[in-house]
Amino acid sequence: MEALLTSISTVALAEMGDKTQLLALFLATRFTSKMSIVLGILFATLLNHLLSAWLGVEIARWIPDSAISWIIGLSFVAVGLWLLIPDKDDSEENTMLKYGAFGATFVLFFLAEIGDKTQIATILLGAHYGSVWMVLLGSTLGMMLANVPVVFAGRWIMDKINADRTRQLACVLFLIMGVVTIASPLLQ
Repeated sequence: MEALLTSISTVALAEMGDKTQLLALFLATRFTSKMSIVLGILFATLLNHLLSAWLGVEIARWIPDSAISWIIGLSFVAVGLWLLIPDKDDSEENTMLKYGAFGATFVLFFLAEIGDKTQIATILLGAHYGSVWMVLLGSTLGMMLANVPVVFAGRWIMDKINADRTRQLACVLFLIMGVVTIASPLLQ
């Protein structure tokens, strides 16, 4: 349950103001079928985060037990600090738009997630918890919680959310997770 709840909260917070959230806003302004956009986000996230959580679990198997908490803990700290850097909306008219709302959303969202903060976080969560399915479920729910409202209420929501404060909160959460991950084996 901890893996699920931590994955939901960290990914949802990390997604606030992220380039994929800006992409969701961009797509919502280009297409009228909001459900097709939501389904595209869902399936792209499921595929991307399944691979990410699995990769995290596999990487953790290769790292010696004595080093795993330090590597994952310091990685959480690095992601936390990275979250303080705002993403920019670099979306432009794209040839993918010709594939319709679902196709364009699926491809663009999947590609935008590669190397993104939330993908890195999902890899780290998979390595930390050793659970592909709970991390996949939690990170996907977190992505949907952050992006679905943007698809339906777009600009209004983005104007109401203080992106700097949200990034700071997500940073603090990742820093805490990093410190706890490093300290937990030392306290046992």
